[in-house]
Amino acid sequence: MAKKLGKGIIRLLENVEDQRLDSDGAVLNIDINKIKQNPDQPRKSFDEETINELAASIKEYGILQPLILKREGEEYIIVAGERRYRAAIKAGLSSVPALVKNINDQKSGEISLIENLQREDLNAIEAARAMKELMEKYDLTQDELAAKLGKARSSIANTIRLLLLDEKVQTMVMENKLSAGHAKALITVADKEQQIKFAEEAIEKQLSVRELEKKVRYYFHPEKAPKKMKEEEKIKISAELKRFVEDLKRIFVTRVKIVGNDNKGRISIDYFTNDDLQRIYEIMEKLK
Repeated sequence: MAKKLGKGIIRLLENVEDQRLDSDGAVLNIDINKIKQNPDQPRKSFDEETINELAASIKEYGILQPLILKREGEEYIIVAGERRYRAAIKAGLSSVPALVKNINDQKSGEISLIENLQREDLNAIEAARAMKELMEKYDLTQDELAAKLGKARSSIANTIRLLLLDEKVQTMVMENKLSAGHAKALITVADKEQQIKFAEEAIEKQLSVRELEKKVRYYFHPEKAPKKMKEEEKIKISAELKRFVEDLKRIFVTRVKIVGNDNKGRISIDYFTNDDLQRIYEIMEKLK
């Protein structure tokens, strides 16, 4: 249905959001010059085209959903609604409707992150960095953060694990050159240079996530040039057993190793932190 709507209507609908937060008072018209951007805003990149479209909508219809601000002296910090603020400046508004909330920095950060996640405004790396910052700044566990954001703990863990990727790969995700699915496929590749090569190839050849996953599998288990194994590991492993190990890697999103054959052997599942171990445990509990 959305495809039948014009861009202007879509932008208008995007400007109308459900108000899920209780106000500390009435909606106020705040001088736009007294409003400051939030330096801890989780979203770091804003698409100019969408801001311009929202500005056009605001010129015609006004701001239909108030910003959420918190007072800082004689000025105000944006808690939620930076896109509307930027678009309002472009639209030439001198004031904007806002709810002024009496909240601390932690609650401000949580609200800002929740709004962006609900609107799907953040790319995966921005979300991961914002989650990690909240955890470190306020000494939160993944369970506590998951409860505050209304997300599964495994979702929090998988998102934060993207920060294990090389900075260049993270930048590719930030610039929307690489999807979160592509990025997750590269987490098990410990060699940073190889990570970057895979990422660049995925972009250049426009590989699907499945195609990239296949290349990563071949990297770990080359068909034509098998990795040298110790004497006790030289027992032939069947194709079916290999596929089983690859399935384990995909399910647990971590390294899985096998020593042995179809009759006897050993499978090891790597974890790198206590949170990693907890995440693997939760996946196994769901599979029971």
